[in-house]
Amino acid sequence: MNIGTREEWLAARRELLAAEKEHTRRGDELARRRRALPRVAVEKEYGFDTEDGRKTLAELFDGRSQLLVYHFMFGPEYEAGCPSCSAIADGFNGIVPHLAHRADVTMLCVSRAPLAKLLAYRERMGWTFPWASSYGGDFNYDFATSRSEEALREGGEYNFAAYGDLAPALENPHVIASAQRSGTTPREYVKEAPGMSAFALADGVVYHTYSAYARGLDALWGAYQWLDRAPLGRNEEGSRAWQLRDRYESATTA
Repeated sequence: MNIGTREEWLAARRELLAAEKEHTRRGDELARRRRALPRVAVEKEYGFDTEDGRKTLAELFDGRSQLLVYHFMFGPEYEAGCPSCSAIADGFNGIVPHLAHRADVTMLCVSRAPLAKLLAYRERMGWTFPWASSYGGDFNYDFATSRSEEALREGGEYNFAAYGDLAPALENPHVIASAQRSGTTPREYVKEAPGMSAFALADGVVYHTYSAYARGLDALWGAYQWLDRAPLGRNEEGSRAWQLRDRYESATTA
């Protein structure tokens, strides 16, 4: 713990402010580079179950020119959403209308679980953002957020890097705990992974413009942005773990 005078704090804070401003400028440049990535036409036909019936990827835009998808970890064998994905999604409701009306962006979640499971869980959590099911399709696999049984054994690619046999992950205490909170087994749990993907629609053609995974999602997690400014930061030492919002009072520390 660093104890000091108000004058020492002010001097250090002004020095930090210069670094924060540089970080902001670097962030602006990274955002520009994201927008400058080559756009890749999506040629495969994807189908999704939605509240309004079966839709194609182009139809998920809902008449807008941009689409942001959060790949929510909720596999067919899950009984509840991944606790971490659920914590991120707790911040989605309020921003969806702003994205739609200010920036012509449709934002939604896509998961592999059947639509009925997704909508029941959404109701339980009090969410209103749109959620589509890619059950039985390749969408989540093609965008590196779902894994086959073969990939669990032989490896694949996530976050633009190769991974090998995932058997050791099944023994990870945090994976075991998250699987329990999602109502599934560790093996089924690790078949899903978090991510986000961005798409543009022009002249009837859907283009993939950007995807991010793992810690590339940190900036989208509202709670992390607040915790990074708290005295103890993310406070991840020990056995603390994300819980479903409606389970904190009865949750153990496991």
